Amino acid sequence: MAKKYIDIMDTTFRDGFQSVFGGRVLMDDFFPAVEAAKKAGITHFEFGGGARFQSLFFYLNENAFDMMDKFREIVGSEANLQILSRGINTVMLDTGSREMIDLFAKMFAKHGTTTVRNFDALNDVDNLEYSAGCINKHGMNHEVVVTMMDLPPGCKGAHDVAFYEKTLRSILDSDIEFDSVCFKDASGTSNPNKVFETISMARKLLGEETHLRLHTHETAGVSVACYLAALEGGANGIDLAAAPVSGGTSQPDILTLLHATKGTDYNLGDLRIDKILKYEEILQECLSEYFIPPEATQVSPLIPFSPMPGGALTANTQMMRDSGNLDRFDEVISAMKEVVERGGYGTSVTPVSQFYWQQAYANVMFGPWKQIAPGYGRMVLGRFGTTPVAPDPEIVALAADKLEMDPTTENPLDIADRHDEKSIAHWKKVLENEGLESTEENIFIAAACDKKGIAFLKGDGPLMVRKGEKEYNGADMAGNYTVVVDGKKYSVQVAEGDADIKVTEASASTAVAATVAPGTTAAAGSVEVLSQTPGNVWKIVKNVGDSVEEGDVIMILEAMKMEIDIPATQAGTITSIDVNASDAVQDGQLLATIS
Repeated sequence: MAKKYIDIMDTTFRDGFQSVFGGRVLMDDFFPAVEAAKKAGITHFEFGGGARFQSLFFYLNENAFDMMDKFREIVGSEANLQILSRGINTVMLDTGSREMIDLFAKMFAKHGTTTVRNFDALNDVDNLEYSAGCINKHGMNHEVVVTMMDLPPGCKGAHDVAFYEKTLRSILDSDIEFDSVCFKDASGTSNPNKVFETISMARKLLGEETHLRLHTHETAGVSVACYLAALEGGANGIDLAAAPVSGGTSQPDILTLLHATKGTDYNLGDLRIDKILKYEEILQECLSEYFIPPEATQVSPLIPFSPMPGGALTANTQMMRDSGNLDRFDEVISAMKEVVERGGYGTSVTPVSQFYWQQAYANVMFGPWKQIAPGYGRMVLGRFGTTPVAPDPEIVALAADKLEMDPTTENPLDIADRHDEKSIAHWKKVLENEGLESTEENIFIAAACDKKGIAFLKGDGPLMVRKGEKEYNGADMAGNYTVVVDGKKYSVQVAEGDADIKVTEASASTAVAATVAPGTTAAAGSVEVLSQTPGNVWKIVKNVGDSVEEGDVIMILEAMKMEIDIPATQAGTITSIDVNASDAVQDGQLLATIS
């Protein structure tokens, strides 16, 4: 009897890169490994979408559409090239308008995509319908998704087999057309028994003809057991990666599953160990200069208590490492349990995983619920659809107050369609004003990446790649500093290489920020307002001489991709503003004084 053929999707070049490097891998560095993967017999690749769309524009000064075209040239016309899309967000930073979602599908079909894996982090089926229609309209295969995780201990109300059955039945009862079904666990926290029961349930509902697969991560240490359980339950496909971007926060290694299925009735894509070994050898060479964060290669027993997706974990730890507060990582992970429970049990996958992380980070750094992360607040207010269970009413009220926004049950697409900045016409005008060509690709890049997309199109995109400890440390040192020479203060710009740098006498406000130590009083009778987190000054709201009440926002910092309000600690008059807009600030740094 022939073994059951199991389709293997190689996630190395999308999820693997995201989970280990935050997506920051240059295309010419990894294309030789794509060729090697093709020679090894791999025909199904995850090659773009998700965070690997923006990361090319944000950090690599590369065009994601060019990367996709070149990838297709290497693997040939018959390969199944798959991307990841977030329902009504697609690959954008926020909910897209209907016309922008259609443009997404048109552009990704044009640039080599075969299959779109399409998910909604809230498992709100209404959020999948319109994007599914666009995917089908433009001739791509639609893989509809049910998102999974295990709830933190002591939590209940969703994310059990009954919940997933309800979600799948809603998909089947809707007008959504699909070619395959995926159960996606971005945090890798689902336990093997639940996976077996869920896949078995889905197989019964879908029949034997529907392609059914599981996606998970090794982050919590149970991925291999979950994949074996999925195969026993009737799955036709699983997702694997190649070393050095396998295991840890990523998918388990192809070689690992080939070993785990020895002696079974499963044929993993006709793949041969000797050819995969050669492919991994070449991939190791391609990535040998890249800095691999140690947490990217580890399994964490804390993850089931959070849960934190592998694809987001390293991106967040890198930001904390850059900010100098990585020592508080475990506190943030611990704080996520309450954030998940009170937020309505959206699945911890982008963008909801980032909302959870930002809120947990704020709760640790500023005190429980003193700040509301904008994304988290908008989620509990219904701006992204319906959460699996109702969020805590106290948190909803707090978010409405902090964000000055009412709760809603309106379709998020209707809200997006009313925003001019989410229209094609708006971005055409922006491109024209910038002297840029209004191609459909450029329109989508600008809409999806906003100012950073415009910067890329103008040739001003940054190159921020971590290759080796030396370059990683060098990136940390670049920036603006105030130094003192013979009692006189100077503002010094530090950059790598032969960059044109300037040395000028420091302004009074910069000098104060550089010389007044935390815990001291800047002026008699004044009360200091100190930063509670490293970050950058995004906006200064109040000026010297302004009267403030306790709690009034003086300025706004940007940290960990969220806006941090800096409130007045007492009523009085602003006597000094000790930083400038765009300044980098440290934990405990003097920001302002009030008398």
